[in-house]
Amino acid sequence: MTSSLLLSLTTFLYMAVTLGYLCGLVFRSRPLTRWTGWLAWLTTGLQTGAIVLRWVESYQLGIGHAPLTNMYESLIFFAWAIVLAFLILDRRHPISGLGAVVGPFAFLAMAYASFGNDTQIRPLIPALQSNWLIAHVVTCFLGYAAFAVACGMSLIYLARTGREGGASGEFLDELTYRTVLIGFLLLTAGIATGAIWAEKAWGRYWSWDPKETWSLITWFLYAVILHARLMRGWQGRRIAWLSILGFATVLFTYFGVNFLLAGLHSYV
Repeated sequence: MTSSLLLSLTTFLYMAVTLGYLCGLVFRSRPLTRWTGWLAWLTTGLQTGAIVLRWVESYQLGIGHAPLTNMYESLIFFAWAIVLAFLILDRRHPISGLGAVVGPFAFLAMAYASFGNDTQIRPLIPALQSNWLIAHVVTCFLGYAAFAVACGMSLIYLARTGREGGASGEFLDELTYRTVLIGFLLLTAGIATGAIWAEKAWGRYWSWDPKETWSLITWFLYAVILHARLMRGWQGRRIAWLSILGFATVLFTYFGVNFLLAGLHSYV
């Protein structure tokens, strides 16, 4: 399918974007970093078109659903959301080195999607035939993308602590907190819409399915981060480490649960 070919091309372009940001960081080349940023915008635009085309192709096959329903499609959307979140942040608050840290997240997601999963468009199982599907998946993965960017900023903060140059520690710390807050609100919306969807599909809002449970664990961990920041005054390295731990929990919720714990979400 044309969309699959475009998405495969996107994978290689994200690899080029990652290498461009890495080289720009290593050689301290602002022109290279700037041109890589334009390539990242171009690639994101191409990926957006490919996602829309895949949606159209599903209707042409008589299936007709949003491309968000299996591991391949969710990985594609995850990579798209990560890069978009980074580009929006970078346009407002450029942080040297952030593209080199966040870029691999998107590239690896695309690479795993392209080479490790079925790329065919399949009919939806009954549980996925709901108007709540888009709201649930989109909010969850936009939240995950915010957490990925926050993780990247936390890694940069830890690497730069005590060093001169680049964004100040206070600036990175505050921006990480704000990004985590946005991700937390989106994840909250994702869990809420998922509960409504579950009630429509299975007759109950919560079933303690492994992915539901780990999503709740992830939510509580980020709630702890926000509580520690607002009520206990935690800043700096402690918040950075918690942000990294939080994203590790996100990755386990997304990947680990699928492979280690069978449940209602095993098709995702």
